[in-house]
Amino acid sequence: MATKPLIIVVEDEEHLAQGLLFNLEAEGYRVLHHADGAEALDYLLTTTDDIGAILLDVMLPGKSGFEIVRELRDHALYFPVLMLTARSHPQDVLEGLNAGADDYLGKPFDLEMLFVRLKTLLRRASWHRPSAPEPDPKPSTDSYTFNGRTIHFDTLELEAPGDRVTRLTLMEADLLRHFVDHAGEIVPRKDILEQVWRVHEDTDTRAVDNFIVRLRRYIEDDPASPQHLVTVRGIGYRFLPEPQP
Repeated sequence: MATKPLIIVVEDEEHLAQGLLFNLEAEGYRVLHHADGAEALDYLLTTTDDIGAILLDVMLPGKSGFEIVRELRDHALYFPVLMLTARSHPQDVLEGLNAGADDYLGKPFDLEMLFVRLKTLLRRASWHRPSAPEPDPKPSTDSYTFNGRTIHFDTLELEAPGDRVTRLTLMEADLLRHFVDHAGEIVPRKDILEQVWRVHEDTDTRAVDNFIVRLRRYIEDDPASPQHLVTVRGIGYRFLPEPQP
């Protein structure tokens, strides 16, 4: 029987951490707990453990969850990260996504929903794990190609000219899929917040603009003069697979 993945819980609220550890172990997962952000980051930057996913609180002593996920991505460490945020602070959600988190869950959360999100991350995390080549590798079955670029939604990768491959977070892939599904249409910023990121509260839409800047670095020949992901002033954005003259 295959060993269940190792889940790292970074949470300083003792009662919440112990509840998570108990329920994760009851589901058969291996667990490791850190209550201090700086200590957790030191471990994550140096460990050789085969980590399945990280449950990461935002407010931590030592270093915040935002700082941790940002430094992990800066070091090209792509452990799947599920951020635990205060539901009353939707700005936390957007800052976490901008930092490179894969998903988020607002506190207080339903335990069943946490396991649904966790299992989704684990299913889609194989792209960052080294593995032996298969004798007959299967091609990506969920992809979209435009202007020499291919988004592989099932493996969370984006191929670009020059054999460049960019690893996508789950939220980046979800937003790109939303644009692909609405190609040519105007997508308002509020739709991105509510339909893609599930943020239903009154949130500063400038956070969306900051996120778009990163996506343009992935898909544009010249991010400063976008041809595919164009701004519709005062409303939102439009994705154009084939740029207009």
